[in-house]
Amino acid sequence: MKAYKTLLFDVDETLLDFKAAEKQALSLLFKEQDFPLTEDVKVRYKEINDRLWQAYENGELARDEVVNTRFSLLLKEYGKEADGVRLQERYKSYLEQGHDLIDGAFSLIEKLSNYYDLYVVTNGISSTQYKRLKDSKIYPFFKDVFVSEDTGFQKPMKEYFNYVFKRIQGHNLAQTLIIGDSLSADIKGGLAAGIDTCWLNREGKSNKEIVPTYEIAKLDELYDLLLTSNSVR
Repeated sequence: MKAYKTLLFDVDETLLDFKAAEKQALSLLFKEQDFPLTEDVKVRYKEINDRLWQAYENGELARDEVVNTRFSLLLKEYGKEADGVRLQERYKSYLEQGHDLIDGAFSLIEKLSNYYDLYVVTNGISSTQYKRLKDSKIYPFFKDVFVSEDTGFQKPMKEYFNYVFKRIQGHNLAQTLIIGDSLSADIKGGLAAGIDTCWLNREGKSNKEIVPTYEIAKLDELYDLLLTSNSVR
């Protein structure tokens, strides 16, 4: 395997446990609104949220439109009018509290930082991602953090990756690897940008459309994968 120099890491469900953070944030938000968070509501929220974020990744919606309408759209289906912007602000405040790490994330990042230049590449809200990274204690191991809100573009857009590459001194496409859980954002984006990709498939999902350079089921497999590189000992 080739020797890499630059490793680009996604955040949610790659390094940080977004599902746990989201579960807690939704629970607190709906309790505050005195609205029952039933299983039906959870399922419908996921469907609406996933659809909006997919449209964002496709460049069809702005980020603000996604986050500021998802809750109002959801509650409207249950006959309740709501201020989507206000609900987003409350949700954001709760989400920022969630910074649990995926198993093995801290030790992996700590080790790899001794041999590679590490960067964060993430779609999302800048203040939320920075706070969660800092609270999780992994922030100092990264040379820089690139959040879609700050760049004006998002994964998988090639413009997003161009923005990132221009800000990495001495960047070399052939020595760059992106690691992430999303086929549509991380892997598709990385392939289009001309870099190698590593799909973290923790749930054993099937995939017949987007072929990553590598596939791992657990984070610690990445370290083993990179052992063949002269950079890791």
